Amino acid sequence: MELTLLGTGAPAGLPRPDCPCAACASALGPYARSATAVLVDGVLLLDLTPGAAFAAARAGHSLAGVQQVLLSHPHDGPAVEHPAGLPRAGRVPDGRELALLDGHRVRAVALDHPGTGYEVTAPDGGSLLYLPPGAAPAGEVERPEPYDMVVADVVGRPDALAKLRAGGAVAGTTDVLAVHLDHDAPPGPELHRRLAAAGARAVPDGTTLVVGEYHAVPDLPRRTLVLGGARSGKSVEAERRLESFPEVVYVATGGVRDGDSDWADRIRLHRERRPGSWRTTETCDLVPLLDADGPPLLIDCLSLWLTDAMDKVEAWDDAKWAAGGDRALREQVAQLVGAVRESRRTVVAVSNEVGSGVVPATASGRRFRDELGRLNAAFASECEHVLLVVAGQALVLRG
Repeated sequence: MELTLLGTGAPAGLPRPDCPCAACASALGPYARSATAVLVDGVLLLDLTPGAAFAAARAGHSLAGVQQVLLSHPHDGPAVEHPAGLPRAGRVPDGRELALLDGHRVRAVALDHPGTGYEVTAPDGGSLLYLPPGAAPAGEVERPEPYDMVVADVVGRPDALAKLRAGGAVAGTTDVLAVHLDHDAPPGPELHRRLAAAGARAVPDGTTLVVGEYHAVPDLPRRTLVLGGARSGKSVEAERRLESFPEVVYVATGGVRDGDSDWADRIRLHRERRPGSWRTTETCDLVPLLDADGPPLLIDCLSLWLTDAMDKVEAWDDAKWAAGGDRALREQVAQLVGAVRESRRTVVAVSNEVGSGVVPATASGRRFRDELGRLNAAFASECEHVLLVVAGQALVLRG
């Protein structure tokens, strides 16, 4: 099955007309995108957008052989422009199947958002799932074999990908393409980095792909460390890297602080951001979690783990630190780093990057700064990906 993406953008396109935002201003060349429309084997057109015939011609194709045009958007979706000679656009009712004369079969998939999704099966058995913008399947999609390709709004609805993974509809062999890209998607290379972390990719308008063919999407990193200063966006970046997974264990190392309303508000905001399928564990005992099998771990954060570890060895007391507290702490750090090295789980950890500014006034403050720097360096040495988040922007240090 051959797929040509006549457009990969949101209904209004990218850049949006008359929009002065930074994402639209930088949407030039291969980053400029018309509204998403997909041509399958030259016989099936999914979504009919203005200029579809010209887009096909630019991609080296013709719409003359199209047998069926199907709409996925709600009835009040973008304008539909019918080129001369093209079949009238229609829609398949949810759950119903349509058979084309050349052997393609199309089944309508019910969604949790207005519109229609389409599952396309080619005569050679290749399978494709196409979803409109802002939509996910209405229920869990269980399949005996994963789709060969999924074309969906990965940036706007990463939970749709999580739902498909949960039912086995998306696996490591599935080519996941992000479409319906709007100006809320990060511009340029940052988009590709973010999609790669979810096991997806984006391609320019006019790209032709063979469904089931090898594609160069980087393997999902098993271990990632996200560093950053206070309110830099490091926790948001860490959460974003796992939001397309069906189940995640969120390890909160800060615990509960009775009577601290500001801390309670911080915890509440973190919980409200997380998908409902995530499970929270409040603990600093990280080694057993890393040793066990299970879903991905998001550890937030290592600096609070270090605070707890230093409390246990009474590292704040100069005499006790000099009398063996330093060795006891290094042993705990070595155990943690060793567990990260041996862990078979996907791990994303967050930590503070300190020591670039004011030197702490106390010996204990300087001790914490130094030990956190050592911990971050040791943990990073065991990670495939290391990111530094500054002002909400993720800088790739490794990976």
